[in-house]
Amino acid sequence: MTRPLARVLALLELLQSGGVRTVAELAERLEVDERTVRRYVAHLVDLDLPVESVRGRYGGYRLAPGHRMPPLMLTDEEALAALFGLAAAQRAGLSAASATAGETAAAKIRRVLPPRLAHRLDALLSTLAFTAAPAAAASAAAPDPEALLTVADAVRHRRPLAFRYTSASGRTGDPTGDAATGSRTRERTVRPYGLVLHAGRWYLTGWDTGADAERLFRLDRLAAPRPLPGTFEPPAGPDPAERVLHALATAPHRHRVRLRIRADAARIRAQLPAGLALVGEPDADGWSDVELRVAELDWLPGVLAALDRPFTIVEPEQLRGLVAALAERLAAAARPD
Repeated sequence: MTRPLARVLALLELLQSGGVRTVAELAERLEVDERTVRRYVAHLVDLDLPVESVRGRYGGYRLAPGHRMPPLMLTDEEALAALFGLAAAQRAGLSAASATAGETAAAKIRRVLPPRLAHRLDALLSTLAFTAAPAAAASAAAPDPEALLTVADAVRHRRPLAFRYTSASGRTGDPTGDAATGSRTRERTVRPYGLVLHAGRWYLTGWDTGADAERLFRLDRLAAPRPLPGTFEPPAGPDPAERVLHALATAPHRHRVRLRIRADAARIRAQLPAGLALVGEPDADGWSDVELRVAELDWLPGVLAALDRPFTIVEPEQLRGLVAALAERLAAAARPD
């Protein structure tokens, strides 16, 4: 590659990063004079690339908004970030796309990389290890990409949203149709507050106008979202992430657990993270109120032992017996033969 051609491609890469670039800035980055920059821009225009000239005090050059560039211009570091991000997101169950979409995207990026860089990245990805296997539930919970984009647009522009929703029990709502087949549908109308990714799942929090209450919805159970006319103003208060964590921590599970733990929130969160437990501010003696809802109690004694801080059980009584049983087993294991 000749040096002028390398600089023309470098100019294209700078413009691809977005925004308006002044002639002076481009000349400095390319180490050429301003007249040469204009000549390079003319080369790009000759190649039918939509380079626009912006007039005015802060004018310069930019690429036309929305244009999809044919060449993929990535530095070594950018290519590493893109491929590593795809691999890590799929492994952790954090991707909104299917595993197939992630694999094909990675393959397309790899095909346009120089062989030297592709081989180095292959070596990295083939030797990459994770401390935990991906959760099956998380990988199965990827929402429909079109639904995700529709919901996100409604959140951003504060538009009411209608959709069909299937509850955790598998029901989709009130009977409204074919009685012979038992099919059930329920339309939900929601003022969406925010989208949150938590533990590999996508959640929508918002005001359910039918229930006249704030509700939490999993996006993988949501179908056929469509925006409705009008706009709304979200209420003041916690941000969407905090709303989701609070809703998860107070979900109506079988057991309500109330504890008093002599530790601050950071220490308690190491064993009882947000989304699982509500932790109050410590009092003057350092005791914090902790509340959580759980389906089973048998795992809690071990967590409380790992916390290694003084605690008392307010409720339920059944938890006291489980903690006492664990204490007896630990004491027996510590006694010499």
